Amino acid sequence: MLIYPFELCMSILNRLEVYTQTHPQEVLVVTAEVQGEREIVLIFRGFSSSLTRPTAFDPDIPILDDTATIETIDRLASPYNPDNPQYIERGLTMEQMQVLMGDRG
Repeated sequence: MLIYPFELCMSILNRLEVYTQTHPQEVLVVTAEVQGEREIVLIFRGFSSSLTRPTAFDPDIPILDDTATIETIDRLASPYNPDNPQYIERGLTMEQMQVLMGDRG
């Protein structure tokens, strides 16, 4: 499994937000590691929110800090129901997600 350092995380999170704007029927759940702790971020219709810690009200404040690494991405059907999540795909790598986003290189 490839892990992505923060330098790529911000642009990747932004691109994942754009993806969810163009695919409103999907919710993305991104699992990352931040300073040795697991962070789970939900992305829906262009907005990111942390499921494991408080999310800043200001959208300009990054969800993940500069120590974060993206581990996996899950695609779920919208609307998201944490009690009964409807998975489309689980455990995607960033390479697999880039193919879905139309990135080939």
